[in-house]
Amino acid sequence: MKPRLFASIALLAALAALPACSDTVETETAPDAAADPLAGLAIDAVKVSEVGDLPLGTVLGMVTLPPEARVAVTTPFPGAAVRVYVIEGQAVRRGQPLALVRSAEPVQIRGDLSRARSEVGLAEARANRLTQLAEEGVIAQARADEARAALAQARATVAEQQRLASLGGVGPDGMMTLTAPISGRVAHVGPETGGPVDGMEAPFVIEAEGAYQVELQLPERLAKAVRPGMPVEIMLSNEGDERITVGGQILAVSPSIDPATRAVLARASIGAAPGIVAGRNVSVTIKGSAGTKGMAVPANAVTRIGGDDHVFVRDGKAYKPRRVTVVATTSDQAVISEGLKAGEVVAASSIAELKAMSAE
Repeated sequence: MKPRLFASIALLAALAALPACSDTVETETAPDAAADPLAGLAIDAVKVSEVGDLPLGTVLGMVTLPPEARVAVTTPFPGAAVRVYVIEGQAVRRGQPLALVRSAEPVQIRGDLSRARSEVGLAEARANRLTQLAEEGVIAQARADEARAALAQARATVAEQQRLASLGGVGPDGMMTLTAPISGRVAHVGPETGGPVDGMEAPFVIEAEGAYQVELQLPERLAKAVRPGMPVEIMLSNEGDERITVGGQILAVSPSIDPATRAVLARASIGAAPGIVAGRNVSVTIKGSAGTKGMAVPANAVTRIGGDDHVFVRDGKAYKPRRVTVVATTSDQAVISEGLKAGEVVAASSIAELKAMSAE
């Protein structure tokens, strides 16, 4: 038994002396937030694309009407509104009645006209008689000249009274019908039924439709580059969230800077489109010279850091802020003239988190 025991002990000693071996596979561990600051951030990476016809910039504007598009309806005589046929915002055609006004002054004018006509007949008979007497040598020629001058004055008075009586379509009873001078919409209704109508204030204002202008405030950096004739574009959204582009052009640029706003006023013409109404604030893109290039990125990729526009550009596994020059923006896109190259990758989401991390 002792030889077998010694053999078993020797075998166990030999196995214990062999090197150890293992079949385990290396697995990828989850990134540690302390080692990778971007861990857990869902960043949408977007490649920068190049666009042509780089715009000069985007400025705020307010839709207005051309000066000739607003026409005041005036009354030649003060009176009282017997009837008012229209309301504000109503569409009217040229010649359509707006109100019926009664005035006492036209009745007086018609009376003065009748008396003036009688005086003309009397002055004409007197002038003829004195002229004949002067030709026969009975009276001096000066008396005949005075009679002819009195006749001319009487005729002038008749002509004046006739013009006054014909104003405003005045009837024999002093009724005047105020009509629309152009087709458009009623922008202002002053009188009420039974109320007074002042001859010094326009009771109605009509606005023509189809032509609009935009009043722009150009910053100093754009003032020298913008010239009359340059094209502009306005992007609008209708009820179905459909994009509508309305084009126009610069009409005039003020030669001086407004000391209050430190901006240069300019006006541009635009066409009519759904959503274009006077008084609406819009964003206007001023198109530059053809052939200039720029870089397009999502609008939400741009953020303000230290008063300047920045985007976060991918550098390896990190995103670093870079200052850029934005010349135009829409609701979904920003056009950059300086600071980016085509093909670079920028962050289009989690901008607030990246901004906070860069400030640490």
